[in-house]
Formats: sequence, C-alpha cells, structure tokens
Amino acid sequence: MTARVLVVDDILANVKLLEARLSAEYFEVLTATNGPEALSVCAQGLCDIVLLDVMMPGMDGFEVCQRLKADIATAHIPVVMVTALDQPSDRVKGLQVGADDFLTKPIDELALIARVRSLARLKVVMDELRSRAMTSASLGMPDPLAHALKEQGRDGRILLIEDRASSAERMVTALTPLHKVSIETNPQEALFRGAEGDWDMFVVSLGLKDYDGLRLCSQIRSLERTRHLPVLMVADLEDRERVLRGLDLGVNDYLMRPIDRNELLARVATQLRRKRYADLLRNNVQASIEMAVVDQLTGLHNRRYLELHLTSLLDNAAGRGRPLSLMILDIDHFKAVNDTYGHDAGDAVLKAFAGRVKRVVRQGDLVCRLGGEEFVVVMPDTATPVASVIAERVRSAVQGEQFTIDDGARTIPVTVSAGLAESLGDPNADSLFKRADRALYRSKNSGRNRVTADAA
Repeated sequence: MTARVLVVDDILANVKLLEARLSAEYFEVLTATNGPEALSVCAQGLCDIVLLDVMMPGMDGFEVCQRLKADIATAHIPVVMVTALDQPSDRVKGLQVGADDFLTKPIDELALIARVRSLARLKVVMDELRSRAMTSASLGMPDPLAHALKEQGRDGRILLIEDRASSAERMVTALTPLHKVSIETNPQEALFRGAEGDWDMFVVSLGLKDYDGLRLCSQIRSLERTRHLPVLMVADLEDRERVLRGLDLGVNDYLMRPIDRNELLARVATQLRRKRYADLLRNNVQASIEMAVVDQLTGLHNRRYLELHLTSLLDNAAGRGRPLSLMILDIDHFKAVNDTYGHDAGDAVLKAFAGRVKRVVRQGDLVCRLGGEEFVVVMPDTATPVASVIAERVRSAVQGEQFTIDDGARTIPVTVSAGLAESLGDPNADSLFKRADRALYRSKNSGRNRVTADAA
C-alpha cells in the first residue's frame, strides 16, 4: 500500500536517508525542514502520514504535533515522532500531544516500513469514513471531529489477555483508575468474550503460554464484532520480528516490556480517542443514509426510498407472476387542520396518522410518506380484493378515534381517502402510480373518507 509521507527534519542528511528508504518501498515522499513549513503542507492536504523529527530549532516536533492535532483540518493525519530521545517520558510527552508512534534514531528500517504501512492502511479507512460523513454538516448533524478533539480517551472497557499474573496485575493497577479492565488468561475464552462483550479495545500479550498471541490478534481482526476494535500488543524485547508481523496483520499499536505506566496510559488513550472518532464517523454515515431515505417527521420511508425500491418489487412480482397492489392515502381536508389549529397540530396529526397506518398494515407491507399529507402503502403478493380489505382497515383506524393535538389539550376528527391499483404483471411504476392516483381522486370526488380501487 502506498501513501504520501511528509518527512520533517532540519538536517538534510536525515531527510535524504528517510526519503531514500521510503521511496524504495514506493511511497511518495514530501519534505519539510521546519515546523511552519510542515504545518503548511499538512493544511493543504498534501500528505497522508508525517514523520516528524523532535529536535528542531524554533518550533520543535512536540509543538508541531500539538498544532496538527488541535486543528480540525489536520487532526486526522497520523504522526510518527522520529527522535534520538529514548526515555519513556519523551514517548509519553509525544503521545500526549497526539503522536501515533515513536521511532528512535538510528531508525530500524523494518520498523519504519511496518509502521508506515500500518498507518497508511488506517488512514485509508479513516479517509473513507470521513469522505462518507462529509454531508453530515449540510444535514444538520454535528461535526464528529470537533467532538473528537475534546475526547480524553478515558472510561474505556478493556479486555486484557495475559496469563502472567504479575504482569496482568501491574497493568490492571495502572489502568483501573481511568478504565474498566477485565482479565482473561485463556486465549480461546478471550476470543469468545471479545465477540460477545461490549469492549472498546483489547490488550494482548505476545508471551501467552502454549498459544500464539499473534494468532489471537489475527482472529480478533477476522470477526465481524471485533474487527474494528483497537488491539494493543504487549511484547518482550526479543519479540521484535513478531511485533512487526503484528503490525502487518492490522494490530494498532504495541508496548515493549518493561512496561512504563505512563506510556501504557498514553497509548491506551490514543487508541480510545481514535476508536471513538471512527465510531462517530460510522454513526454519522448511518445517520446520513437514514436521513436520505427516512422522513424525519413520521419515521416512515420517504419518496426517494419508495422510488428506489418500487421498481425492483414490481420486477420481482412480474417475474414470479405474483400480484402487487399499491395504495395511495390522502388525509382529508388536511390544509384546514393547519389553517385552523396551526402547523404544530398538523405535524402531530401526521405523526399519529403514520403510527396508525403502521399498526394495521401487515409486516411485509412497505409504508412511505410521499409528501405533505399523502402516503403510499406497497403490498407485495396482494391482489385487489385483499388490498381493499387492508385499505378499509386503514380508513377505519383513522376515522375510529379522534387525533390528539396541542399536547393533549384537545382532539379533532380526521378521515382519509384511499386509491388502490394492482400491478397486473406490469412492471411499470409510473403506470401503477397513475392508476392508484386516479382511484384516489374518485374517492375524493365521491365524498372522501372512502376506498376506491382502480378498475383497469
């Protein structure tokens, strides 16, 4: 997988070295020699990943990273700190300002490529989610990134898979002030618990007795319920090759023993923030889809959804030689409701009307709001005689009990007119609509509050 990598270092030799290593792996490389230049490149959306030197004059790498992560336009870009500093406190500082990982000079080429590839895969997924959620603002939903910037990465539900009692105890002691942690010593049971439970992330020891921790990580990634949850590996120094393999398998992050408490907390917080941001994006995408095909007032499917599905339903009915009936409903004198009692009363009537229709039609019938006071019910495998019974049931349910308005302060009578048409093997949706609409107008012209079936 390729990506555009921005290398930021004030020493030209370091820039050229990283550029050569990355170019050899077919990454596109951009360069910057100072913090302001790096911020400018990122703000223009020109890079996918930033390799950021810490020790730079003027604006150091910590400040550059902090500014990138505080800006909505650049907060999603993965940042890897590249530094000669090798103390846990330095890694913690970098993680706290938003860095995704640390590479220590002299840089291990295999570790560099593995981490860049891992972050490139993550960036592709996040970009896809962000692209799909771009319409959220126009639809009136909050910007998920603005919310994510406030996320502290706390109160996580963490499943720790570790069979070393002393190691598990140290990690639980470090994490429990901020998170809810459960320990599982059996890897097979951990997979079952992971799939059945409501977890935010997994912490997996690579030193499990008689079980390959990487296999467990791979299994977590393969299950639908757990594939999007972050996984943090805990490894020994001699596990370097397995750590790199884990990154290739899709593991999100790793921590080397001996475990530094602050680094553990920082890495867990980073993964929780990223996971919750992704969840917000997915939820926004789902909400956008629902808003596109669901009428927000009544909760019924809207005209767009009807148009998308009616043709396929008609084709299916024609192909199987089965009938399909369509009912158009029009609330009688609805304009008078709005004019007399106000639009809030009209909205209350529409919502209650939708609820009554849903209650009396069959489970397989498709109920949509066509617009205004008009509704449509599509009835697969239904001929006119049965459709007429269902339509009469709807009419009776509407007339049978008055509608409550003004927050329950009063009730008003409401009736509905209905027109029916059967497909008769014709897959043409427009023709079916016209025939049902013609029948509806006969109901309205005959005194309203009645059902009429098209005679064609």
